[in-house]
Amino acid sequence: MEAGWAEVRALEAEIAELQRTCAKLPAPLENMSRNRKSFHELLQSDSEEQESSKDLKSQLEHLKGELSFLSSLTGFNVGNYSKKTKDLTSAEMIEKGIKKVMQRHRLSGNCCMVTFQLEFQILEIETKENSSSIITDLNIIMEPTDYSELSEFVSRVEERRDLLMFFRSLHFFVEWYEHRKNTFKHFKDKYPSTVHLSEGPSSHCMEIRSASQPGFELMVVWRIQINEEGKVLPKLDLLTKVPHQALQLDKRRVIETAPLNFRTLLGTLGIEAALESLINCFV
Repeated sequence: MEAGWAEVRALEAEIAELQRTCAKLPAPLENMSRNRKSFHELLQSDSEEQESSKDLKSQLEHLKGELSFLSSLTGFNVGNYSKKTKDLTSAEMIEKGIKKVMQRHRLSGNCCMVTFQLEFQILEIETKENSSSIITDLNIIMEPTDYSELSEFVSRVEERRDLLMFFRSLHFFVEWYEHRKNTFKHFKDKYPSTVHLSEGPSSHCMEIRSASQPGFELMVVWRIQINEEGKVLPKLDLLTKVPHQALQLDKRRVIETAPLNFRTLLGTLGIEAALESLINCFV
């Protein structure tokens, strides 16, 4: 009998231990709620990462669009760009509230037919009152070109360390270059037997020859000049080539005064109309 009671007490003790163990375990609903919460947080995290990725892509597309717009507006295309920054602030400057930073920039690109590389340094000085930045060094490398005006212009820009002048003047130089090429091409297509471009489509000279009077020839020399201030100006001159006998017979000095009269004609009619008038004299 005593052995039976001992067995009952042992079973009761085992049941009590199991109850205590079960009490320590999380309730099924609580466990499900916790798992659901973790799953929700995981989904929310993935959603935030996706939204962040979409924002970055949207910003990238926006920047590409702005860059494309600026390229079409200015004609400049930048291929490679790099920047290095060096802190020149000393301990003494820090005490005085002065910050000094040197930036070194390198970029390459092109504007229509002109390819260039730029290297320049910008010194930034920041104090408690104000801040300033100056270009301390500028080096411009350009592909070999037939335009002496550009070579002289680049030397002036480097000497003055004037980046704004470089981009602004180069932009207008290219515009005039394209205008000259299109104008000469127009007259060559319109008067193929009278107008000749000995240097091809990009020629800076247009020759006008008379088919009916061999030996008579006019040459229009169209240069594109950049003055000291960086202003781009077209300069057109007229050269004449006529037989010596014709010069002797020209009592009214029409041939001799033709270059001066051509400049007057340019001021009155403009470039295209003045060239048309010259050509019609030989057609």
